[in-house]
Amino acid sequence: MTTFAITPISQDQLTSARKSGVDVSGHPVVLLSAGGGEPLRCCLRNAEAGEACILFGYRPELPSEESPYAEIGAVFAHADECAGPAEQTYPSDWATKAQVLRAYDSRGWIHPATTTHDGTDPVAAINAVLAEDGVVAVHSRNIAYGCYMFTATRR
Repeated sequence: MTTFAITPISQDQLTSARKSGVDVSGHPVVLLSAGGGEPLRCCLRNAEAGEACILFGYRPELPSEESPYAEIGAVFAHADECAGPAEQTYPSDWATKAQVLRAYDSRGWIHPATTTHDGTDPVAAINAVLAEDGVVAVHSRNIAYGCYMFTATRR
């Protein structure tokens, strides 16, 4: 059973990158045609070949804006506004992918409950991390590249 909510990337940062053409660091947003399979953080699915996408530096939101663990990493999104995630469950395109589950406490500090899952049961893995005392948010991240995928919080 899913006892958490999944949140895609910040609409404010996404809208800013699309409209201004620069990311949170002031670097140019890269416009590209998807080869297929790029993880789109706006709608939490993989891109289909030929979709217009952007690649830009993104700063995931943390429980505290003053966290020393704030960081910026590259993410893919649709170049134009999209409908967002079709559902608020674990993204089906990513359900069997191993991921890092980076846990955070209320200060926005990385919590020791941080772990990985092998893609067998990501819902149970996230539920287990969120059940740890002091964990208020979990960032799912790509194992190979370390890039942010989405945030999970308790309902």
